[in-house]
Amino acid sequence: MFFLGKVIGIDIGGSTTKIVGFDKKEIINPLLVRANDPIASVYGAFGKFLNINSLKIDDVERIMITGVGSSFINSKLFGIPTARVDEFMAIGLGGLFLSKLKKAIIVSMGTGTALVKAEHNTAVHLGGTGVGGGTLLGLSNRMLNVRNFDELIETAKGGDLSHVDLTINDISKEILETLPSETTASNFGKISDLVTNADLAMGIINLVFQTIGMVAVFNTRIDNIKDVILTGNLTNVPQSEHIFTQLSKLYDVNFQTPRNAEYATAVGAARCYAENVAYKEI
Repeated sequence: MFFLGKVIGIDIGGSTTKIVGFDKKEIINPLLVRANDPIASVYGAFGKFLNINSLKIDDVERIMITGVGSSFINSKLFGIPTARVDEFMAIGLGGLFLSKLKKAIIVSMGTGTALVKAEHNTAVHLGGTGVGGGTLLGLSNRMLNVRNFDELIETAKGGDLSHVDLTINDISKEILETLPSETTASNFGKISDLVTNADLAMGIINLVFQTIGMVAVFNTRIDNIKDVILTGNLTNVPQSEHIFTQLSKLYDVNFQTPRNAEYATAVGAARCYAENVAYKEI
């Protein structure tokens, strides 16, 4: 489909709204706005997006919305044709577009985690887990009195997992061909008297991302898909890269995080208009 004007994709979450624009196939400055009110966040994000990119309302051909907060939008935004997009389709198409792949499992890591098998312009929800960003903040709040991601990331620097997690080496001196000695046998299975806040923070991060990673690995076995695309806010946690790299080597799975991964669902919402799939006019 050829766009006469800009197409805007908006992912309305519980606490954040993400917005991205498309001019033909080029992404225009994605941005994120934090707000607890989904309607206020949509209007705020859209106004900020127009201002930053020196755009006028007349420049926008179409607005595509998705996410849990999209159910609160019942009329056109700013009089512009607006449509609601199936969230799982948005996750799938966004992940494929950003990764430039034709087929992959897309992992959307938000408050919880959803997994979608995407191929061309189709997407199937595989399931997910309640382990996600909410788990990270809930555990860090309770265990460390840390209440935001930036502080948790900073606290985890220099953390030593050997003071927190039980490894294969701790329970067996036998060399196992399929399980390296440093492989986690039990998250938080070996809390040492020497444990520090940095160790605990790293243990929490390791628990969450290993759980997400293993759920993804199990799903790759269904259709023998090797590529797993990581998307969502949690892709910004730097310690996750090493965890997914380890899982890639251990299970022969290609975990990758494309550029603009945190905006994948908003990107997918806009791409649904281009592909003419999975949306309903408001």
